[in-house]
Amino acid sequence: MANREQVIGRLPEKRVLDIVLASKDPELVAVYGRRRVGKTFLIREHCKPHLVLEMVGMHDQSTAAQLANFHVSLRQAFPTVPLVQPNTWLEAFDLLRHCLQQPSTTKGKRVVFVDEFPWLATRKSGFVAAFENFWNTYASRKRDLAVIVCGSAAAWMIRNVINARGGLHNRLTRRIKLDPFLLNDVQQYLLHRKIRWDQRQIATAYMAFGGIPHYLNLIQPGQSAVQCIENECFRPEGMLTNEYHNLYAALFESHATHEAIVKVLATSWTGLTREQLLAKAKLTSGGGVTKAIEELRLSGFVSESHPLDKKAKGSLLRLTDEFSVFYWHWMHSTAAMNSWMRQSTSRRYEAWCGYAFESICFKHLEAIRREIGIADVQTQAASWRHTPQSGSDDEGAQIDLLLDRADHCINICEIKFADQPFVISKSYARLLERKLRVFRKYSGRHETLFLTMITPYGIAPNRYSEDLVTNQVVLNDLFV
Repeated sequence: MANREQVIGRLPEKRVLDIVLASKDPELVAVYGRRRVGKTFLIREHCKPHLVLEMVGMHDQSTAAQLANFHVSLRQAFPTVPLVQPNTWLEAFDLLRHCLQQPSTTKGKRVVFVDEFPWLATRKSGFVAAFENFWNTYASRKRDLAVIVCGSAAAWMIRNVINARGGLHNRLTRRIKLDPFLLNDVQQYLLHRKIRWDQRQIATAYMAFGGIPHYLNLIQPGQSAVQCIENECFRPEGMLTNEYHNLYAALFESHATHEAIVKVLATSWTGLTREQLLAKAKLTSGGGVTKAIEELRLSGFVSESHPLDKKAKGSLLRLTDEFSVFYWHWMHSTAAMNSWMRQSTSRRYEAWCGYAFESICFKHLEAIRREIGIADVQTQAASWRHTPQSGSDDEGAQIDLLLDRADHCINICEIKFADQPFVISKSYARLLERKLRVFRKYSGRHETLFLTMITPYGIAPNRYSEDLVTNQVVLNDLFV
């Protein structure tokens, strides 16, 4: 039995893998998700007793090099493999077929794991066609066989495997999308590594690293979040100093366009329409840009949200990868190294934390819904804004998060970051009243409005909080 307690969290994904391993039918499983999110570790650890072959594609290598690597992997797994290297992928998979036909000591399901699947599919290599042939003519008939293909290029995996139109069309038996950790998973992961941070430290690290296990693994016992961020992001020898450019180059073939999009989206916390993005990035509308946006969205770097008003033109694109946001706000612009300790005490940092906390809240909408008691109510998260026309006396207002509920109520969520209970002053109370008033006037919605405050440590009770606030959500609630 694998040492499965090493795999923190991932309960739904592990349940799917358990079904695969217990299945009496052939299984073809696609696993995809952002680079560094822990896909390979999950499969290796959870399927360890069943693995008969693991093959890992190499980035930006020739077909000949990939075939040589495949041959080496075969020889490691099956010592009787001939020394003669296959010249084509058809020959390579035929060799694998012969290996799998040999008597095996593996009990139950046998797992063939092909990692970084997109990297193997070099142009004119014939890899995908050969794999399709291997599955359709052999593996799909073997009830004791599970083939798991995995890739960090999530958009490629979705386009060429999950939604394949060729020989793999409708051949998948399972799919697993591996998302970054949420806050509770991060806490459990750190506790497993004997790192006992409070929730404020965890949130601080999350603002820079997100829920990426590979980044979180860099945290050392005895460090604060600020110390770890400085050591890994701002010192020349830091493991994440060059991570940003390596990340996009490894995932996207024409990564310059992807990086241009990400750079511009990093400047707007509230998001940009496609037209605004093209204008700011100085890109022309076309298939290349459309493809890049879609690949960023499918890979989990960018999210798309729709306004509450269905008649409003254009959805909003937001950069939701925390590390990419952190890079463009701090790593890219900080000239002096070893300065993060000073930067993290600045007013600019305090303002940035407010926006970063908003991003965390968007990642934990299910926890917010549970806390305010609407987990079982159909809900749409949306944004809303009213911009007065030039010269008009109208009041403007912007609501970054509201929960439009099927029970004819709307939660207007106000997100504020503070190191202590947040105080609603007289002036801030007027601002909140104006938001509610403008929304009621210009949204065309007549549902009951509930003002929900989301803060790390709650709100200090006073006459304004008692008059205005219906629900509170605190940082601890996001860890549930």
